[in-house]
Formats: sequence, C-alpha cells, structure tokens
Amino acid sequence: MGMLFVGIPAWLAMQGKTPTEIGGFAVACSLPWTFKFIAAPLMDRYTYLAMGRKRPWVIFGQIGLTASFVAMGFVPDPLHNLDLLMGAAFIVSCFGALQDAATDGMAVDVLADHQQARANGFMGGARMIGSSLALAVGSWLLSLYGFTVSILVISAMIGLMTLVPICLREQPDEKVLPWGDGTASIKNQTLQVTSWSTILKSLYSLFRLKDSLLVAALMFVSMGSYNYFETLLPIFAVKITGWTNTLYSQAFATADLIGGIAGLLIGGYLIERFGKKRMIGTYFFLIMFITSTLILSKSYWENSTFLYGFIIVYRWLNAFAKIGVYAIAMQCCSKKVSASQFTFYMTLGSLGSMVGATMIGPMKENFSWDITFFLFVIMLALAWLIMYFLNIPRLSDQITKSEQTQADNHVLVNI
Repeated sequence: MGMLFVGIPAWLAMQGKTPTEIGGFAVACSLPWTFKFIAAPLMDRYTYLAMGRKRPWVIFGQIGLTASFVAMGFVPDPLHNLDLLMGAAFIVSCFGALQDAATDGMAVDVLADHQQARANGFMGGARMIGSSLALAVGSWLLSLYGFTVSILVISAMIGLMTLVPICLREQPDEKVLPWGDGTASIKNQTLQVTSWSTILKSLYSLFRLKDSLLVAALMFVSMGSYNYFETLLPIFAVKITGWTNTLYSQAFATADLIGGIAGLLIGGYLIERFGKKRMIGTYFFLIMFITSTLILSKSYWENSTFLYGFIIVYRWLNAFAKIGVYAIAMQCCSKKVSASQFTFYMTLGSLGSMVGATMIGPMKENFSWDITFFLFVIMLALAWLIMYFLNIPRLSDQITKSEQTQADNHVLVNI
C-alpha cells in the first residue's frame, strides 16, 4: 500500500504525469477494494473449517498478492504504458482487498468487544509502520535501480509475511496445513453459516438499522476525504514545494512510522480510555485545524520544513482517527456474518476513496490549491456531523438481540 498509494503516484508526479493521469492510477488501485462485498459473503459461506473460518482465505489472498506484485514488476516501460501499469495495479489491489477482507473478518471473529479498540491500534499502527518502511525502501530503490528492482524487493517482503498465517492457527487444535493433524473447532462450527438465505437475511436485518447506515456513511465520507487529500499531497509537494518523489516518500514514510508507533503504543488505549466518538471528534477537529492553517499559510508553501512538519502532524492525527473509525465499524458487526458486514463497511470506505480520487482532476484543473484543499475540510466536517448522530451502544444492543433471535430460531428448527 505504501508503494501503490504513495510511492508510485509521487514518482509519476516527478516524471511529469498530469493530475488526471495520477488520479486514474489512484482509481485503479482503489476500485478493487469496492468489490470486497462480492468476496466477503463467499468467505462467510465457504471455508475449510479444519484450518479455520478465515485463515485459508488469508493464505490464498497473501499468495495471490505476492504473485501479482511480482508480475507488476515486469510491466515494460511503465511510464509509457500507463494503461498496462494501471491494469497490473488493479490486479494487485484485487488480491490485497481479498486478503484484507479475510484478515478483518478473522479479527471480528476472534476478538472480544473490549479488545477491539486496542487491537485496531495494533493493526493500524503495524500497517502504517509496514507501509512506511516499504515506501522508504521502495522509493529509494526506485530512484537508484528502477521500477522492476523496486517492486521485486517489495514482493519478496510480502512473500515473507505469508509465513505468518501459514504458521499460526486461528483456533487451538486446528490443522496448520491441509495434510496435517487437527480438527475444526466447536466455536467455528457454531459460527459458520451454511445457508445463503441466512447470510442475506442477517445482512438485510442489520442494514435496515439507522445506525448501521450511519456507520456506512461515516466510512464513505471519511475514507473519501482522506484519499482525496493524500493523493493531492504528493502533487502539491512536487509541483509547488519542489520536492522529488524520493523526498516526499521519505517524509511520508517518516510520518507514518511515527504515527504507526504512536498508534501501537497509545492509539487504542486513548480510545478505550476516553471513548471512540470523543477521541475521533477531537482528531477530526485537529486535522481540519491544521489543514486550514496550511490553506492560510500560502507564503510558506515553498518552505520544505513547513510542509514536512505538516505531513508528520497530519499523518499522526490521521492514524489515530482511522484506528477509531475502524474500531467503530468492527464493534458494529455481527460475528455470524463478520466478513460480509465489516467488508461492506470497508467497501463503502473504498468506494469513497475512489470517488475522492476522481474528484482530484476536475478540482485541480478548475480551482486553486486553496479551494482544492478546503474541499477536504468540508468533507471531514461532514464525517464529523455523521458521527455525531451515531449511537454505538444502541446499535450493539440491536446486533446482540438479532444474533440471539437467530440462535433461538435455529434451535426451534432443529427441535
């Protein structure tokens, strides 16, 4: 993700590609994440329970991600074959989205409610650290040795990570590999849904709830605003501040490293201690404040130190805000259809990201940088307003009652 969503767009900007072309690449990377709602019900319905509910899907997605990223590294002359580059990025993102949906579904299945904020701090922080290191290494290799070497090295890192889901069980006593010893856990057998009608009825009943729709709207608007702004930043840094793609990538990687470590250490704790809505609202306000400061500080736009400081603070706040929003989405999921429901939320976030990316070309070609940045402030304010009307405890109670009703009906049918 560090290379796809930051490193390569910054490199394209450095090579003189237009905002519309860079926005097109961002759309190609974001689009597969909107298809996760197709794959997620398959994960809830079909699996190899002896190896876990979601773990087989995680392994499959990880292997596909590694192979497709290797293939992307061999795109010939990518600067003059943007359509082929976008197609390769699309396929990489397909496997990335599949792996992500499986991992998130597994997290919903195995984590208790009181663990989710802290776990999202770990997950979000680790993601930022990993993407920042990949971004720094990948951009450095890109500038010295070219596109193919850079992508292949990152591919090797992705492949190495495949050992984690291969070696670790989802539940005790399960098989590590298909030909090994082990058996399906009783817990997973109880959670597993074997009927399409049950999945569809569960999802329908959940998304009829007002607060579920508000969670979906929060994901769409907040993720759309982030992708809009973060795709603009490398263009701004290269064209206005005069940075190289390597300098921008290093700044972004440093910011993500700091934000990731902070997220690991205190991100989840702060949300547990002071509440999700209160902390997310605080982060939204601070992001809007520093962005407004950037807009009003036009005389400092060419100052590298000023922009560097802004990126560090922004990514730190962004990391904490995302941890909170993801924790809300995870808490508001039923374990019966964990992959499908959480993925639906994340898919709407990805759809918002795609919409945000498509707005870049028209906005930048018709408006100044001031107005283009101010739209981000407006979008984030809308996300804040949506969150204000969201009632998380009420939605959690409604989900619990729905699960209990389904369990009672299942018992009556068996009797």
